[in-house]
Amino acid sequence: MTPDFDKAAIYIKPGVTDMRKQISTLSVYVVEEMKKESLSGDIYVFCNRDRSLIKALYWERNGFCLWQKRLEKHRFPWPRTEAEAQEISAQQLTMLLSGIDLFHAHTTLLFSEVS
Repeated sequence: MTPDFDKAAIYIKPGVTDMRKQISTLSVYVVEEMKKESLSGDIYVFCNRDRSLIKALYWERNGFCLWQKRLEKHRFPWPRTEAEAQEISAQQLTMLLSGIDLFHAHTTLLFSEVS
C-alpha cells in the first residue's frame, strides 16, 4: 500500500484541518475546498491546529488509503495561506515529515544582469 510517487502529485491543504475527520470527509475537502479529484491517485496532505498531526489521503486501485503521523514533541512546518501552499515533490514530503521547513526555505534568485 505504498503510493507510486513517480505518478502521483502531492498537494498540501494549507491552514487547519479538523483531524477528527476521516476518509469520507477528507475526500470531500479535496473535491470542494481544494478543487481536485480525490479518485485521481494523487496524495493530499492535511495538518491539525497545533501542527503535531499530519494525515495523507490517496486513492489506490479499489479504495482510499489514509496515513497518519503524530509528533510527540515539536511541530510540523505548515503553510497557513493558499499563497504559501503548493504542490510538492516526494523528496519535499520526506523533508516535511522530517521537520524541515520547505515553505520558508531560501528561493533561487534569478538575475538578468549584474550591476
